[in-house]
Amino acid sequence: MSSALSAPWFFWAVALAVGFPVVLVLLTEIHNALRRRGSLLARPVQLLRNYILPLGVLLLLLVQAIEVSGDATPVRIVSTVFCVVVLILLLSGLNATVFQGAPEGSWRKRIPSIFLDVARFALIAVGAALILAYIWGANVGGLFTALGVSSIVLGLALQNSVGQIISGLLVLFEQPFQLGDWIETSTVRGRVVEVNWRATHIDTGTGLQIMPNSALAAASFTNHSRPHGSHTFSVTTVFAVDDPRDDVCAMLNTVASRLPQLRPGGTPSSHAVGGLQYTTSIPVRSPADDFAAKVTFLRWVWYASRRAGLHLDEAEDEFETPERVSRSLAIIAPTLRLTQDEADALLPHARLARYGTDEYLQIVGDVPKRMMFIVNGRVRLEAATEDGGVVDVRTLEAGDFLGQTALTREPVTASARALSEVTVLHLGRERIEELVGRKPVLLQVIGRAIEDRRADISRAVTTAAN
Repeated sequence: MSSALSAPWFFWAVALAVGFPVVLVLLTEIHNALRRRGSLLARPVQLLRNYILPLGVLLLLLVQAIEVSGDATPVRIVSTVFCVVVLILLLSGLNATVFQGAPEGSWRKRIPSIFLDVARFALIAVGAALILAYIWGANVGGLFTALGVSSIVLGLALQNSVGQIISGLLVLFEQPFQLGDWIETSTVRGRVVEVNWRATHIDTGTGLQIMPNSALAAASFTNHSRPHGSHTFSVTTVFAVDDPRDDVCAMLNTVASRLPQLRPGGTPSSHAVGGLQYTTSIPVRSPADDFAAKVTFLRWVWYASRRAGLHLDEAEDEFETPERVSRSLAIIAPTLRLTQDEADALLPHARLARYGTDEYLQIVGDVPKRMMFIVNGRVRLEAATEDGGVVDVRTLEAGDFLGQTALTREPVTASARALSEVTVLHLGRERIEELVGRKPVLLQVIGRAIEDRRADISRAVTTAAN
């Protein structure tokens, strides 16, 4: 009995018999906890528990407890399997901790997949070389020499493919673009979504364009995402020769400054470029916003040019006819308590105007010079919160009015945005003052509307803050 206790294998056998189940239970609890949290480390821990721990215990049992020679074939086989699984664990753990768990926008998230492939290949090659050299006693130097000669033969046979791989590496080492950048070549324009051994994948919006790396390395291209926060695109419009150029440029700048895609802090600029053409430069957050910003800009310019009496594409606006103005006055007559004679008297002073979907009829801080009465369409009042957000206050429909603070000459406290095409009838401040002078009840209605709107804005902002 004493001889067994003093034998070296005895303590190894006891340590393995006690330590293996304890470590197994511990790893099981850690794996369950990581899986409940959805952690990316759950898979590496599972690999450690199911394969590496049993293989390590088996290897120690053979070498230390049973005292089998390390040169024996069973020991070498178990050692090889153990090292291969450890190599897999290193690859899995590196991918989970460094790349899969990387935050959005970090360099680890943007790194091209080709670099990951190169790192994996290098790790596998070094691991295989160590296994062959230290476990099986292979002549690794001679093996690498043979592989070098073979690689020369394969390189000559596959020089086109290898050339694309080298071109891809050269492009990526120089890093003229990153994943997510917008580039433009002579044949394609889009966003870089993937770079692999052979080609760069570019999302054009209508499909995925596969561009060989050798073509990118040999040709010039434009990176619209560099430098960051400086992308600007231009839109060309045409107006009539009699339209005042300063008025046209001011109208274009006003429309562009209200685009939702406008880059924060950016300032649009418009210039006459000769003939009847005008160019508007619009700074946006990303090239991805170009199409949406251009479509919205051209749609809003169509409405804004007609409101300003300008002639987009040299077209005449025949919307504001006396008959249509008269019908519009009949719609808002109940709101203003108008008789037929009073409506007829207002006819020469009323103006019809149209606004496009999502266009702003008024902005917080504006001091209105006229009141607007909704003839058709719907308008949403919006208020700004302390944190810079926007909350809905109420929706206005036909018969409702805006710009009631024109009488008090106070700035408006809510923005008004069209939910669809909206037609409004404008009445200047002088006409409204004449009406309320003859109709004190109308002044009470407008004053009550001012107070109600302020209460609605306060309530909406307070609700959003809570």
